[in-house]
Amino acid sequence: MILSVSRRTDIPAFYGKWFMQRLKEQYVLVRNPFNANLVSRIPLSPNHIDTIVFWTKNSLPIHKYLKDIDNMGYKYYFQYTITPYKKDMEENLLDKKIIINSFKELSSTIGKAKVILRYDPIVLTSSYTIDYHIKAFEKLCNHLKDYTNKIIISILDYYNNTSKNMQSHNVFNITTDDMHKLAENFSSIAKSHNIILESCAEKIDLEKYNINHGKCIDDELIEKITGAKLKAPKDNQRKACGCIKCIDIGEYNSCIHNCLYCYANINKDSAYKNYKLHNPLSPLLIGNIDYEKDKIIDRNKNDIKSYKQQTNIEDFI
Repeated sequence: MILSVSRRTDIPAFYGKWFMQRLKEQYVLVRNPFNANLVSRIPLSPNHIDTIVFWTKNSLPIHKYLKDIDNMGYKYYFQYTITPYKKDMEENLLDKKIIINSFKELSSTIGKAKVILRYDPIVLTSSYTIDYHIKAFEKLCNHLKDYTNKIIISILDYYNNTSKNMQSHNVFNITTDDMHKLAENFSSIAKSHNIILESCAEKIDLEKYNINHGKCIDDELIEKITGAKLKAPKDNQRKACGCIKCIDIGEYNSCIHNCLYCYANINKDSAYKNYKLHNPLSPLLIGNIDYEKDKIIDRNKNDIKSYKQQTNIEDFI
């Protein structure tokens, strides 16, 4: 299986100690997002996990654990988001200079092929204009051109909680013309720095700008990292999503970066409340098991099996 850590919250930034404890005990419990009393037990041995995909906006806290993760026999890569927004949009993020330096440090440690840069989401307002994004994207590429092979872009998706949290900003709808202008300029900038540019779950066809539909949970990259051919089903999150299937161990409403555009948090109050309930020794990310109310079930064997078909393939080394 592919372990997603995590689309729902920033585990590397806030819950690294807990995650390491879960790897040591080789299992984790995850609440069903739609039925809180239904809890899945997921094995975390290297025999089950083909690759870990980390999602983060601040990898610094987990850097100290990377050698231990390597020694345990796990393979992994990072989806690392860096956006050009200020405190009005991302209240609790570290200074971007620190974030950029942490990206460089991570890339230098594990290799730039395993650190994917996400410029995500693209939000247009009276302050964050198309020209602003083009300049910010070029500046970011100048900083990180030697530290990643790929950048993934996407535009803001409007979920109910996203719309509520963004009410204080005059957010513009991104038109097809806007997307083409951004794509043309971003593509030119990325090409000049020898960086591959892909889109994430976007229906619009941008191939004429050399921007293909991307796969954040990427079987081709995982095959290169593991040296093994995979046979994995496609994920069914969204129609335009190219990812293969994964299991996410995060929990919604638990990230305290407080990014207003985030789809995974209802609001910052609920996130802080859950964050305070976190117990690093609990098999659950947030809170503890209630043995009277909670029903713990083993995850379906087909979901947790390895997707590897064969190993030690010279073509992937």
